[in-house]
This record gives sequence, C-alpha cells and structure tokens, in this order.
Amino acid sequence: MAAKNLKVDIHHITRVEGHGNIVVDVQNGELKQCELTIVETPRFFEAMLRGRPYLEASHITSRICGICAVGHATASLRATERALDIEPTEQTVLLRKLNFHGEILDSHILHAYMLVAPDFLGVGSVIPLAKTAPDVVLRALRMKKLSGDLCKAICGRHTHPIALTVGGFTHYPSNDELVALRERLEAMRPDVDATVELFQKLSMPDFERDTEYIALHKDEEYCFIDGVIASTDGGTWPIKHYRSVTNEQIVEHSSAKHTHNKRDAYMVGALARFNVNYNQLNSKAKAAAIALGIKPKCTNPYMNTVAQVVEIVHCVEDSIALIDKLLARGIRQEEPVPPGRLSGEGVGACDVPRGTLFHNYVIEEGKIVGANCIIPTGQNLANIEADMRGLVPTILDQPQDKVAQALEMLVRAYDPCISCSAHMLDVKFV
Repeated sequence: MAAKNLKVDIHHITRVEGHGNIVVDVQNGELKQCELTIVETPRFFEAMLRGRPYLEASHITSRICGICAVGHATASLRATERALDIEPTEQTVLLRKLNFHGEILDSHILHAYMLVAPDFLGVGSVIPLAKTAPDVVLRALRMKKLSGDLCKAICGRHTHPIALTVGGFTHYPSNDELVALRERLEAMRPDVDATVELFQKLSMPDFERDTEYIALHKDEEYCFIDGVIASTDGGTWPIKHYRSVTNEQIVEHSSAKHTHNKRDAYMVGALARFNVNYNQLNSKAKAAAIALGIKPKCTNPYMNTVAQVVEIVHCVEDSIALIDKLLARGIRQEEPVPPGRLSGEGVGACDVPRGTLFHNYVIEEGKIVGANCIIPTGQNLANIEADMRGLVPTILDQPQDKVAQALEMLVRAYDPCISCSAHMLDVKFV
C-alpha cells in the first residue's frame, strides 16, 4: 500500500560537486513540494571579466570549474575569437579536439566510477570501494592518469590550462609525446572494455520520462566544440542565438536560474548528446551502446552515466585517430593567429562533460565590457525537478530511506556541477 505522507529533506546531496538540497513533501498522497534547492552563492565571474584584456578571459573563466577547466577555456577562446574575427588553424582545431577528449575522459571516468558506481556496489563512497573492489578503483585511476597526461601534453595541465590562448597555443607537444600517448591509449582499450563490462552488470533504475534533449551538432562528427544547437524536438539554431534556446529565468527556491526551450524543461549532457548525435558515434562506441542496452531516443535519466561510458569508448578511439592526423601533418610551431579587429561580440559554445556551455563576450578596444556564461548544470535543474516530480509518485510504496536514495541517485545521474551553475548577469559596483 502506497504511503500517504512522506517528507524527504536532504542537506546536502552527497557525491556531487557543490551544495544542493532535496525537499519533498507528500501529504495525503498528494505531492505538495518537490524541489532541488541550490544554495550556492553566485560566483560573479562575469563581473570579474569586465574591464579585463581579452587575452585574460580564458585563464579567468577556466577557474569557474576545476573539472571542466578545459571546456570553459575553450568556450571562452571561441567567444573571443568570434568577437575579434580570428579563424584558428587546422592544427589548432585538431589539438583542441584532442585536448577536449582528455577532459571528457577524465570527468566521465570520475563520475562513473567514483560517484555513481558505489550506489550499485553496496558502498557509501569510493573509499570503502577501494577495499571491496580494488581492481575497479585501480582501473579508474589508471584511466584518469592517462586522461590528465593527455591534457598536460597539449595545454600544460588539465586544471587549469596554461597553453591555450586566443588564436592558438603557446606550447606544442612533440611528435614523440604524441606517439607515446597513442601507445598508452591503445593499451587503455582493455580497461575501457572492462568498463563496458562493469556497467553491463549494473542495473539502472527503471524510470522513463520523455523530455527535450539539446546538444551541439555537426553532420560530420560527434560534436563537442562549435556546430549548431540541436533539439530532439526538432529544430537547429546558430550558437549566437543561444538566448532564444536557454530562456533563463529566476526561481524563488534556488540561487541558480532555470531554463526552458520548447517545453518547460530540457536536458543537456551525455544522454542528450547521445540522443542528438548517435549517428556520428564511431563504430566501437555504437557497439558499446548495443552491449550496454542503450539506443536513441533513451528517456531514462539514470542512463546518462551509461551514455558517458559510450562516450568514453568514442573519445579513446577518436583520440587515436586525431593523433594519427596530427602525426601525419607533423606538429608545427605556430604563432597564434592575430585578431582581425579589437571590438566586437562573440558567442562560443562547447559540449563539456555535463552538457552545452555558452560564453558570450562584448569586447571594446581589446577589453571585455560585457559577459554572460550559461552553465550546463543550470540548464538541467528544471529538468531534474521535473524528473523528481515524475519519480516520486512511482516509489511512494517504498520506505523513506529508499525514496531518498532514489532521489539522490537521480540527481547524481546528471553529474551536476552545482557551484558552477549559480551566476549573475547584472552586477554594478557603485
């Protein structure tokens, strides 16, 4: 018999980045309150950018997140380059894609193994997991080490990159470094196969809720940088029209804004990319998807982690292909492409581990006078709440602790970066 009254008050959700609370109140079988409350203080990075030279923007904004530092830096560079009429060289584009794969791998491995897997392996965190399943933890650490080394070789370090700059790079990897990375990526394949096998054995909660999925898209590749904004509900938009898609709005119970497009909410992230860009996955990633039992359009939010595992396979194989291209061309020491002008407005977008990230800058005579950054987790918050409202009525017959666990697992499935999601658009210093 379903419970008629239920109160869940979780302060704070564990194994996520940042601080968020879950509040659920069911009275006489009616859902009175169901909220994911974000209690982080706004970060004010947009205000920090005002008055700064454009060359500093990527270094400042990479500090928004220690996990997605490369993503923020890359989106920042693309916004600046579009504002100042800069077209990066082919080598720069290839190196940025390879660098980006390193970050996707690093973040997905962290989330899948250390934040999500403990729920399914009967432990509270990765610390006891290291005792009960040391081979699983060591595998994750091996793969994370390679991911970090990949970023280090290209941009100096993963957290926070130092060699990425407007129009190019200030440092280049040697051919020998790329050859060594390629060999290590090939040697990583058994660990990737074992990751797929592990998640084949884990049974994700059975919950479906149809929603709109949004991601960047290119016809010719599985897109992480540039492209157009695409929706599973139909339609594409140029990146510069991102405001007409995100439609940010303030909500009373959260320091982070909510967004909506064609429906009241939408989802971004690995599952959204999988649903939008499945046809662009490489063959090994598609084989992994079949083995993992996921196919588009997947509407189970818990499967976001499974989509991340598919992307791990894709990024390892595509990294090897990118290195082959770079080695065939030969690494050249290039000077960054200079700006074509010193004033303008530009929008950069990247699909970082947690979803589509936008940076928008207005630059006048080489200095930033206006900035707006819209973070993936902020775009997911309304959809998480919609999922919670859909989930709670289906599990009211379970004990309160099981309901609380299911809700925490649901939030964790989105891989939220909560502290990054709180931002301000209009800050005036008097």
